[in-house]
Amino acid sequence: MKIIECVPNISLSARPEKLRRIINAVQNTPGALLLHTDENPSANRTVLTFAGEPGAVLQAANTCIKTALQEIDMRAHRGAHPRLGAVDVCPLVPVQGITLEETALLARTLARQAALENNLPVYLYEAAAQRPERKNLADVRRGEYESLPQKLQSQPPDFGPTVWDEHTQKTGACIIGARNILIAFNINLNTQDAASAKQIAAAIREKNGGLKCVKAIGWYMENFGRAQVSCNLTDYTTTGPAQVFEECKRQAARLGVKTTGCELVGLIPRQALLNAGKFYARDKALPPQDLIKLAVEKLNLNDVKPFRPHQQILEELLEQNQRA
Repeated sequence: MKIIECVPNISLSARPEKLRRIINAVQNTPGALLLHTDENPSANRTVLTFAGEPGAVLQAANTCIKTALQEIDMRAHRGAHPRLGAVDVCPLVPVQGITLEETALLARTLARQAALENNLPVYLYEAAAQRPERKNLADVRRGEYESLPQKLQSQPPDFGPTVWDEHTQKTGACIIGARNILIAFNINLNTQDAASAKQIAAAIREKNGGLKCVKAIGWYMENFGRAQVSCNLTDYTTTGPAQVFEECKRQAARLGVKTTGCELVGLIPRQALLNAGKFYARDKALPPQDLIKLAVEKLNLNDVKPFRPHQQILEELLEQNQRA
C-alpha cells in the first residue's frame, strides 16, 4: 500500500471554532487519518498531520486548504512564525511504498488544483520545485506576507493569480511541495531574551556553516514565557535532535544562558528517538523502549508541554490505525 503524509501549516490558532471547521474538513474525508494537531498561540499557527493513500490525502489537503481560506483573513494575522498566507506551507511526505519523485508529482497536482479552484497564488518548493531558486522554503517565504504585492510581480507564483487584489490580500499565497520526513522541534532557554535565541540559531544553522541539515531561527514564545531556538531537521539521520540539543547547550553557555529542554512540534519517527537514546547511552546496550525513555529524559521533551509517545511517534500512530 502506498502511504503519504501531509503536514499543512495553518496561520491560525486563537479562534477554536474556525480551527475546528478546518480540522473537521480533514477528518470528514474518507481514507484520510488525522494523526496529530499542534497549536501554538504565540506563533498563531497550527500544524496538522494526516496520512493515508495518495488519493485520500490529496482530497483531504484540497478540502483543508479551501476551508482555511474561507476561515482566515491574512489582513488581520499577527504571529511570531514566518508566513506567506492562510495555509503557509503544505508539504507531502512519502511514508510507505512511494518515492519522493512520485510524491513531488502529486504535490504539483495538488498545487495546480488548489490554485485553480481557489484563485490562489501557489509556489512550489523542495522536490516539487520547478526552479532551483525555489527549492529552499526560506527563500520562497522571504519577505513574508507583507512582501506579496511586489513578490507576485517580481517572482510570479507557479500557479494562480499575480494580482494583489482584495481576494489575494485575504488569502495570501500558499507554498506546496514534497519533502522527506522533517523533524520540527524547539530548544527552550532559561531566558525571555529572543536575541540570545537568534544568536544560537545563527550559530547552528547549516547555511551559516553550522550543523548539516539544520535550519533554525530564534524567537520569544509568550505562551511559554521562554525564548526558543526553533529548528527544522531536514535529515535526522545526518543530524538528529540529540546533536542539535547538545550544540545548543554549548552555544547557550557561551552566551551565559542555559537550555532547559525541548518541545516537539508534530510527529517524530521512532528511529530518530532510538538514535538519540543510543547517543546518550554511549556504549551501553539498552532495549528499544529504554532507549526512547532515555531520549525523552535527556532531551527533556516534557519541558513546556507533555510529550506523549503514543500520540507523537509516527509509526505508533500508523500501527494503531492498522490494528483498528
